[in-house]
Amino acid sequence: MRNLLSIEQLGTGEITALLDDAARLKQERGQHAAQPLAGQTWALIFTKSSTRTRVSFEVGIRELGGFPMFLSKNEIQLGRGEPIKDTARVLGRMVHGAVIRTYDQQDVVDFAEYSGIPTINALTDDEHPCQILADLLTVREKLGGWENRKIAFIGDGFSNMTRSWMWAAKRLGFELAVASPPNCQPPEEFLASLDAPNVTITAEPALAIQGAQVINTDVWLSMGQEDQTDKELEFAGFEVNDALLAAAAPGHIVLHCLPAYRGKEISEQVLELHADTIFQQAENRLHAQKAVLCALHRPAGV
Repeated sequence: MRNLLSIEQLGTGEITALLDDAARLKQERGQHAAQPLAGQTWALIFTKSSTRTRVSFEVGIRELGGFPMFLSKNEIQLGRGEPIKDTARVLGRMVHGAVIRTYDQQDVVDFAEYSGIPTINALTDDEHPCQILADLLTVREKLGGWENRKIAFIGDGFSNMTRSWMWAAKRLGFELAVASPPNCQPPEEFLASLDAPNVTITAEPALAIQGAQVINTDVWLSMGQEDQTDKELEFAGFEVNDALLAAAAPGHIVLHCLPAYRGKEISEQVLELHADTIFQQAENRLHAQKAVLCALHRPAGV
């Protein structure tokens, strides 16, 4: 694996290996025998705001011996219209790796191609692979794994989170039920390319949640969509609350990648009841991303 651009591009073995390493790194935190990023500088190029992504990557790079360099779009020439391929060819000669959080998936793909250095997708409009790895690690910790389990996603059926979850279901084989308003469901051409009979799409949240051991939700309006208030109106009845969860399997867990808007996609009561799991999920961003950094790093000078 030379880059982490999407869950779609990962194989089953690569996903499980990353999760195994994340679990080890979590257990060994503060006692790492090796510093694989020693002597390395990694650029964090963010055109979208962030709390968990920025903090977890900066801490993770430092704990692995490297130096993170945060670059917002207002601090580099990308913000003035420089093509991503030119920025990539400059940074590829100066830093050892890049973490990119932006809108267009193609920007991450192009950066990886033109820079020649390890590149990590820290969120685009298409996918959020680092979050899904953290979520899968949380499912493994709380439930022992995803085998023979049903996972439900309630919300936007074609967001970056949902797309990544669908590819994870394709690779790992668990049952995934996505409940989304009809206008927010994945198009037929995407489902045809996914070709995963274990992924079902419905407009009925209660049907998706029925018998599910994992219930996942996210904001209804992704970053950059905040002005689409008409879209938000379509999600009436999609709040994850006590009434909806009555159909879930006993001992179920609730996930939310945060930030959460209480009273919209999730109720205050449900979030607080499952806060331990949700904030464990947030912490696991650090450990999953350290596993990715270890998998992608190349010795300084190479």
